Amino acid sequence: MRFYTLSIVVFVILFATSCMNSNDSENAVITLNNGQKWEVNAEMTPYILDAEKMLNESDSNDYATLAKRLKEQNDGLIKSCTMNGESHDELHKWLHPHIQLVDALSKAKNQQEADEIIAQLKESFQIYNTYFQ
Repeated sequence: MRFYTLSIVVFVILFATSCMNSNDSENAVITLNNGQKWEVNAEMTPYILDAEKMLNESDSNDYATLAKRLKEQNDGLIKSCTMNGESHDELHKWLHPHIQLVDALSKAKNQQEADEIIAQLKESFQIYNTYFQ
């Protein structure tokens, strides 16, 4: 029984981290797929589109709520990850720094810091839209 429980725990950890691991640093350069945008699976796309919409329609004065809502979208995005291969690797070059920005927004100490992070998040979505569809 103990082996079975340990096996399940290891499996869950490996599964959860597979879509969180970044093979490259957050400074990795995203490339196009032979000049074309990478396809993101249909299960993940709504989380990204909804997060971008939230960001663009948000009241930046309530940055704590925005950070919470963006984190929820990221959590859903990660849970819905079924991508693999090169497209998965390229997406993670975008996703890892994006998640860090959302985390930074949740820890912002003041409005000025939050506004700077929100601007970086908007740039992050511009990068996403350049390389992914």
